[in-house]
Amino acid sequence: MPDFTGGGIYALPSEIRSIGDARIDQRIHDLVRDYGCNSASNFIQEMIVTALKMGRDGLSEADLKLFNRSLRELRHAARVFAKYTDHHKVVVFGSARTPQDHPEALAAEEFGHKMRERGFMIITGGGDGIMGAAQRGAGRDSSFGLNIRLPFEQRANAVIDGDSKLINFNYFFTRKLNFVKETHAVALFPGGFGTLDEGFEVLTLMQTGKARIFPIVFVDRPGGTYWKTLLDFLENHLLEHGLVSPHDFNLFRLATSVDDAVEQILQFYRNYVSYRWVRHELVIRLRCRLTDKAIQELNREFADLLAKGRIEATPPLPEEANQPDLAALPRLRLTPKRHDLGRLRALLDAINRAPTLG
Repeated sequence: MPDFTGGGIYALPSEIRSIGDARIDQRIHDLVRDYGCNSASNFIQEMIVTALKMGRDGLSEADLKLFNRSLRELRHAARVFAKYTDHHKVVVFGSARTPQDHPEALAAEEFGHKMRERGFMIITGGGDGIMGAAQRGAGRDSSFGLNIRLPFEQRANAVIDGDSKLINFNYFFTRKLNFVKETHAVALFPGGFGTLDEGFEVLTLMQTGKARIFPIVFVDRPGGTYWKTLLDFLENHLLEHGLVSPHDFNLFRLATSVDDAVEQILQFYRNYVSYRWVRHELVIRLRCRLTDKAIQELNREFADLLAKGRIEATPPLPEEANQPDLAALPRLRLTPKRHDLGRLRALLDAINRAPTLG
């Protein structure tokens, strides 16, 4: 699975901090080695050092329970998803209260079915309503449920209940992290506070560059006005008052139908594979090389996006050596301005439309 930050995690320092006592540092090193943590052992040592320092800091029992439970939840979820890293996935957000015979639920079921037919797996919150409908369309084998423990309302739907791909979370923030970390697209159907919260959090992460860009599509029942009403508010209040930029609207799409929503997601991956930040440069991995003329056209159309230099074809950079499975892919390299990620989404769309050599 690509780094969901688009390179930010790989850029973090990897040196091991000292506990402040060379003898204990060596004991930690030996413990990690003897337990067989051969992969990225420096990060395991770093986590042990952090845990020991929290103990010495005298943190409250409540804080320690929070940190411990969070790490356990993240570990379990990572183990579940690790078996399916080669599968593209789409998150479906929507109300748990929508009856299954309502047009919104029927649209979600159709969407789940059509995305499964195109090789995608479905991730939902694991509940009923829109979530259960989308998973019914996708089927149990192609579904993940990220269920949240609540004193009311939320329970696993019949499709995913009892499946090994049902993951139970105690905290919303660990659950939300996995939605963003594991998906390749998001489809938002009508919902309440939770749906809006999840949708706007993903938009905020992409707008600020804290998560890689992927398709976000708003899907409604045939003839529905739920998302059109929200879009009117965004345009007439947020945009009108300068609280967002016009390019921020590139980060999502209002689908005209279920088929349109499916096509929006598939089109995003027509040629584009992934991108990675390497310091101030952005490396975009593609399935097929663009023609020289197409690259020239991108430079002309997106000159305003560039902080310096040009968009150029490039071989893998040395910093990408830790992702050898992507080494054979053709690439584009550029130094973009980082304050307008909506414009970057427009560039990715243009790349997908551009002529290729293969």
